[in-house]
Amino acid sequence: QVQLVESGGGSVQAGGSLRLSCVASGFLYESNCVGWFRQAPGKEREAVAAIYTTGDRDTSYADSVQGRFTISQDDNAKNTVYLRMLDLKPEDSARYYCAARTFDRCDDPNDENFFIYWGQGTQVTVSS
Repeated sequence: QVQLVESGGGSVQAGGSLRLSCVASGFLYESNCVGWFRQAPGKEREAVAAIYTTGDRDTSYADSVQGRFTISQDDNAKNTVYLRMLDLKPEDSARYYCAARTFDRCDDPNDENFFIYWGQGTQVTVSS
C-alpha cells in the first residue's frame, strides 16, 4: 500500500527556517513527480514546489517561495523528498502536503489533480 508521510512542521518566528520531509512507503521515488502543496485556513490549496525524481531532478517553484524554498531528494534514502524553507514569513503559515505520481515527467505540477498519492500534511506556523 502506497503511503506518504510528512514531518518537520512546527512553529517558528518570521525569518526562521524549517525542513519538511516526505517519506514514501510502498514504493520508491523513481520516475515520480513529487510536489509540495499548502493550504491555509479559508484559502485554496496551492502548489509550492515540485521535483522529478529521475535524471536531472528538475524542480519548479511558486513565485512566492522562489529563492527561499528548496525541494530535493535524499541521495541515499530514495524514498524521501525534502522541502527546505528559509526566511519564513507569516504568509507561509499553512498545512503542507506532499503528493506524488509515477509519470515520465512533472507534466503539470501546479495542478493538484495531476497527483495520485497524498500525505496527511504537516502544520507550519510562522509568527511575526
